[in-house]
Amino acid sequence: MEVCDLYENLKEDVRRYARSIAKHAYEADDLVQDAFMKAIKEPNLAALPLHKQKAWFFRVVKNRMIDISRREKRLVSWEDDLDVAELPVSSRNIEMTEWLARLPQSQSDIVFKRFWLGMSSQEIGEQLGMPAATVRYKLQTAIKKLRKLWEEDMK
Repeated sequence: MEVCDLYENLKEDVRRYARSIAKHAYEADDLVQDAFMKAIKEPNLAALPLHKQKAWFFRVVKNRMIDISRREKRLVSWEDDLDVAELPVSSRNIEMTEWLARLPQSQSDIVFKRFWLGMSSQEIGEQLGMPAATVRYKLQTAIKKLRKLWEEDMK
């Protein structure tokens, strides 16, 4: 299987995910393009099972979006008249993506799959090769950690 096959198999899922976290459609298209460009440089990606390929693409898109939002945050700090209340809904997604980036990768993936993709504990467990109860425990631990980080930031 080559990257063109990966593209045909995963383009709709990756595009849908990118549009859920991007501010604009063109930004989502750039994220998808970046992910597939990066896939060209990953020789072992094509040998992975489909669910792991999909997870790899989602992680690449998410990390790229985090990089973009950090860069934009630096640029936005120079603008004086930014009204936070008028930010589009997608900026909340970026904010959530930044919060998820503060968790270990394994917890971040579980929270992302549960709350962003709407997967059940059973589905996540099947993908990650662990019981659903373990997924729920890790999800609960991640939420506690996010709550603690949030409380620390609010001080």
